[in-house]
Amino acid sequence: MRSARSKMPGEVGCGAIDISPAQDGGVLKEIIKPGAGDLTPSNGSTVNVHYTGTLVDGTKFDSSRDRGPFSFSLGQGSVIKAWDIGVATMKKGEICKLTCLPEYAYGSRETGSIPANSTLIFEIEMLDWELEDLSSKQDKGILRQILTPGVEISTPSSGSTVDVHVTGEYNGTVFDDRDVSFPLGEGSEFNIPKGLEKALQKFKVKEKSRLEIKARYGFGSEGNKQLNVPPNVDLVYVVTLNSFTELKKSWSMDDAEKIKHAKMFKEKGLKYINAQKYNLALNMYKNMITYIDSGYGFSEELEKERKSLLIAARLNCALCLLKQEKYTEAQAACKEVLDVDPNNIKALYRRGQAYLGLSDADAAKESFEAVLKVDSSNKAAASALAQCNKKIKEQKEKEKQVYWNMFAKFAKKDQEKEDEERKKQPDVMKTLGEWGKDEREREPTNFEKENPNIMMLDGAGDFKNM
Repeated sequence: MRSARSKMPGEVGCGAIDISPAQDGGVLKEIIKPGAGDLTPSNGSTVNVHYTGTLVDGTKFDSSRDRGPFSFSLGQGSVIKAWDIGVATMKKGEICKLTCLPEYAYGSRETGSIPANSTLIFEIEMLDWELEDLSSKQDKGILRQILTPGVEISTPSSGSTVDVHVTGEYNGTVFDDRDVSFPLGEGSEFNIPKGLEKALQKFKVKEKSRLEIKARYGFGSEGNKQLNVPPNVDLVYVVTLNSFTELKKSWSMDDAEKIKHAKMFKEKGLKYINAQKYNLALNMYKNMITYIDSGYGFSEELEKERKSLLIAARLNCALCLLKQEKYTEAQAACKEVLDVDPNNIKALYRRGQAYLGLSDADAAKESFEAVLKVDSSNKAAASALAQCNKKIKEQKEKEKQVYWNMFAKFAKKDQEKEDEERKKQPDVMKTLGEWGKDEREREPTNFEKENPNIMMLDGAGDFKNM
């Protein structure tokens, strides 16, 4: 990426200069306040600016200072052409004036209070910017700063062989500085982290970029002993894509070529499985599938081979995913096989393993039982089935205990509630005792005086013969 300093020597006091690519006077820039550092934002960066826009006669038509900073993605056509050109030359903290001819602004369109064919003047302050996020999850794990733009439109894809120069460092320590050539998807064999491989799929030839790669996209919790990179460190790379050789696209191949390429990736995948490099093997099988996923136009003989290779690729994808404990994806890979071959023993067995990994013993049991229906002597399925039955029994016992504990807990609560209610009731015996005492202490009635042997209440509230 060109910097403002290299583009415009003598920035302050030298007046406005033409920064339009065609040098046609379409975008003139004058620096009011220089920025800091040497870096400028690259295409894809999210920039945050303040601006005030005026017409040539000084009439203000808009200003972010009336409402707050303005943010946009640079180089994506979301603003007028003059802004994509001019803001890309600004450094952090810089304030400049852009004079934009209509062809680089709104042209012949009347926009709000801006008349058609207006030359516009913007005072722009660069507050800061966020680098372009190349991670699939947009979690800022792979950030790119383009230092030198590429010269071609095409970019490499998985399977392409790239020729690059890489310089890597962590915490200021350079651990890698070399030219290296490798197929995308197999970078770990060449001590290239997955985040760098992911980023290269966005590079153009001759592009030079700075990449900030979080540990999870770098060498992770294992680090890299060969390069003396410790575990869980973030990486910074400066990478130049010198050239790349693209794999021939499947749509440009005849059927025999597609089968040939599929077999090539199958052999690579087997090599990586034997070396227990399951992620690399998975990449090979995914590449294999891209060539033979569609059966349109295959001759009868080649179609039979295509189907066989496709089933093998998906079964091996399931195996690699199981080894990486990606059980949901493994189950999906098995389903694709079973959709065309419902009695495929390997697919049934690996689906059962996936369900076990997902702690669904009932579904796993069904899969292993299906294997035994096809092959009653299959010892692996019989053993796995026994494991399922054991897990199901343990789960039922656990559930029974949970329900019993819940019942006991509720029963205890009911008893406590009943005891509490009982405490709130009056003491009947105490009340009767007090009433009996009152009876003895009061004056006898005339009837009682005349009948001294009348049945009376004792102090305990019982009747007795007086």
